[in-house]
Parts: sequence; structure tokens; C-alpha cells
Amino acid sequence: MAIQVIIGIHIAAGLVAVIAGAVAMFAAKRPGRHPVAGRIYLGGLAVLVASACVIVVARPHTAFLLLLGAAALMLAGIGLAARRIRWRGWLAHHIIAMPGSYILALTAFYVDNGPRLPLWRLLPPAWFWFLPAAVGFPLVVWALRRNTAGRVKAR
Repeated sequence: MAIQVIIGIHIAAGLVAVIAGAVAMFAAKRPGRHPVAGRIYLGGLAVLVASACVIVVARPHTAFLLLLGAAALMLAGIGLAARRIRWRGWLAHHIIAMPGSYILALTAFYVDNGPRLPLWRLLPPAWFWFLPAAVGFPLVVWALRRNTAGRVKAR
């Protein structure tokens, strides 16, 4: 019974993170909606990873998903730190880390749930691992080129 409550919290946190991440991605990159949604995304990810820790105790075969979630949380933390500290090249670090985090979180979701989702269940299992990155990576490259052109000087 208690594990179902934790799984419910886990699902809710995942929905919050996915929605907030999408809002942050599509919002104008200025004070307001973008940073607020980004912080909500980070908070949702933190709850997601914390609840995954409890789930793994009850279901050890899901430990690899916890690793993906922890890596997603780490990347989101790096993305936030890059923005807050504004180290050299912070924008490129932020643009790589935040969507990288989102891609990892979606990968964990699809690997775990893809075989039970309409249409997704028709795909070969390996696609659950690679499709989020195959879609996300070109978008990250586009965002980097669009937002950092001329800002990073070659050494």
C-alpha cells in the first residue's frame, strides 16, 4: 500500500517536471516564466529522484532508472549553476545541461513505460533508449547555434 503512494508521488513529480520543462523550453528567455518554470522543473526532478530511491528499495530491478534520474538531476543542477554563477561560457553550459537533463528524464520514462504506451509499444525496445536523444540532440545543436553564435571566441 505505501509503495503505491510513493509511486503516485513519483508520477505526479514526473508530470510536474515534464510540463515545467516544456514551459521553460518554449518560454521567452528572460526573467519571469522561463526561470520560474526551470526552478519548478528542478524541484520536480528532485522529488522524482527522491521517490525513485524509495521505489528502488521495493523494486531493485529498477535501479538503472534511478541512475538515469540522478544523471538528469545532476545535469539540471549544472544548468542552474551555470546560469547563477555565470562562469565563462555559461550560456552554452546551460543550453547543453538543461535539455540534456530533460532528454535523460524522458529516456527513463520511455524505457520504463514505452512497452505499455499506445504506438510506442510498436517500436523496437532499443528505440526507447535512443529516440529522445535522436529528437533532442539536433534541437540542442540548433539552440546552441542560435543563442551562442559570436559569443564564444575560439582560442
